[in-house]
Amino acid sequence: MASLLAARRALRAGVERSRALSHALARAGPRLGEIRARLPPMEAAVRPIRAPRDALEGAGECVDRAVGPAAAVLKVFDAVHGLEPPLLAASAAADDLPGYLAVLSRLEEALHFLSDNCGIASQWLADIVEYLGDRSLADPRFVSDLAEALSHLKTPSANLDGGLLAAALDILEAEFRRLLTEHSAPLAMKEPNNSSDPGSITPPRIPASAVHKLSLILDRLAANGRLGTCTAAYADARGDTVSASLRALGLDYLHDPAEDAQVLTPNVEHWGRHLEFAVRHLLEAERKLCVAVFERRPEAASSCFAEIASRAGILDFLKFGRAICDARKDPIKLLRLLDVFDSLSKLRMDFNRLFGGKACVEIQTRTRELVKRVVDGSVEIFEELLVQVELQRNMPPPADGGVPRIVSFVAKYCNQLLGDPYRSVLTQVLVIHRSWRKETFNDKMLVDAVLNIVKALEANFEAWSKAYEDVTLSYLFMMNTHWHFFKHLKGTKMGEILGDEWLREHEQYKDYYSAVFLRESWGTLAPLLSREGIILFSKGRATARDLVKQRLKSFNANFDEMYQKQSAWIISDRDLQQKTCHLVVQAIVPVYRSFMQNYGPLVDQQDASANKYVKFTAEGLDKMLSTLFLPKPRRAGSFQIRHSNGKITSAMTGLYRSSSTLK
Repeated sequence: MASLLAARRALRAGVERSRALSHALARAGPRLGEIRARLPPMEAAVRPIRAPRDALEGAGECVDRAVGPAAAVLKVFDAVHGLEPPLLAASAAADDLPGYLAVLSRLEEALHFLSDNCGIASQWLADIVEYLGDRSLADPRFVSDLAEALSHLKTPSANLDGGLLAAALDILEAEFRRLLTEHSAPLAMKEPNNSSDPGSITPPRIPASAVHKLSLILDRLAANGRLGTCTAAYADARGDTVSASLRALGLDYLHDPAEDAQVLTPNVEHWGRHLEFAVRHLLEAERKLCVAVFERRPEAASSCFAEIASRAGILDFLKFGRAICDARKDPIKLLRLLDVFDSLSKLRMDFNRLFGGKACVEIQTRTRELVKRVVDGSVEIFEELLVQVELQRNMPPPADGGVPRIVSFVAKYCNQLLGDPYRSVLTQVLVIHRSWRKETFNDKMLVDAVLNIVKALEANFEAWSKAYEDVTLSYLFMMNTHWHFFKHLKGTKMGEILGDEWLREHEQYKDYYSAVFLRESWGTLAPLLSREGIILFSKGRATARDLVKQRLKSFNANFDEMYQKQSAWIISDRDLQQKTCHLVVQAIVPVYRSFMQNYGPLVDQQDASANKYVKFTAEGLDKMLSTLFLPKPRRAGSFQIRHSNGKITSAMTGLYRSSSTLK
């Protein structure tokens, strides 16, 4: 029993030990898994210990040489990360632009350092990894993972800063636009005039402090490849501002020009003033502003200014000048073309200075084309004036004996061409045109050409006078026309050139035709009231009465006929009309009054037939004759032009419009 009990105790103790061992093994299983997992890294870690000593010593030197630059790169990365708060603050650039740019400069320097060193440091680290792998000094998987990570750092990337530089540049762009918007409001414009002071016309532009800020921002943005964005934003803001400022002056006429030179006249005057104002004040200021903002980038300044000038409408101004060249041919058009040329000539130096670069080639081309068309068009009209005046010789004169419109027009027109400012401008145009043909021209040739026009018009007088069937009307016409020439050219530039003798000849012609007209018309009535044969004694009283009746009847008939006919005639000049009427009255009324005083009673005694012979009183004749030759209202009209080929056209109808249309 004792032995059995001992065996039972031994078995029980063995079972308990087995259970304890089983529980211990169950608890040790996870720990064994952990140990198993740690074995490879531990093996890799202890591998260098098992490596040859000389290999480990060589690797240490290489590692030390690569870790230094890599540590420096990591420090710079840490510095870049520290710049994020000041650079990404919303109002940092607006509140302290110099400080913001200083921080941005530090970022750019850091990125420049990273760009130069990151690739080198990563290459050195890659060489060490390769060295360790070749000599089995590190775990292959670790070496492979490290090599893959380093491969992304071998080539410098724009994202080394994680997009911080791009975000900072976006903030600068926004500040650039804000400054432009804040200082680019349209100006409160007034219509410029010749007496305006340019200093008072152009108000202050962008303040110098804002210009300095724009220039600083532009430098940083341009250095980072954003110059194009800046120029576009600048051109948008300033171009729209100048355009809006000019529109306030009322430039609608630039876009819908008329085809008639006379209708264009007031717009041409506005055009010249507006163009000068736009070029010399607005665009001049914009050019200076561009140069100040794009100080170190002249090419960008030129291209930006060209865009501003285009948006401001400089091409619209040139297009309007082209429309004047395309207007219907008309002598008035010559004056308007000379106005255009004069405006362009005055601005020639300004155009060359402002629009001389490659960026403004379109403006240069359009300007040259306009100048050529203006010169060619002016010369064409001027050279045709003489031909047109000569062609009028075959046209009928005014039916009322008045001064033909062409006479009034040419007298005033030629005086304008030889006066200020057209004489010098026309001479300049003709000199340029002749130079293109390798010919010469001078002021004396211009004077001679205008004198030929006047002489051709004088030659027309005789031809027109012969066209009248009534010779007395031709006398009235010649009196009218010669007096008009004398009065409207005396004391003028044209009159000075023609000379006093030439003017006196026209005055003498007027006096001659006035005398002939009176003698051949109203002078024929006084002899009808002759006293010859009238005897008032008793034996001849009846005969005298018959003679008085006969002579009054003849006088009345001739007077009625002449008065009726000449009531449709006119004398254009008021003074000449009054003087001529006075001479007519003096030639008839005193004779009639005397005749009636002496012989009127012979007729008055016969009450039944008195009114048949005594139709007028002396006072009535005076009133009737004093109202003769008064100009009648004329309908607006023009003569026709006959070309040398015999065809009639209205291409230059303005040559015959009233001279009052000349400006």
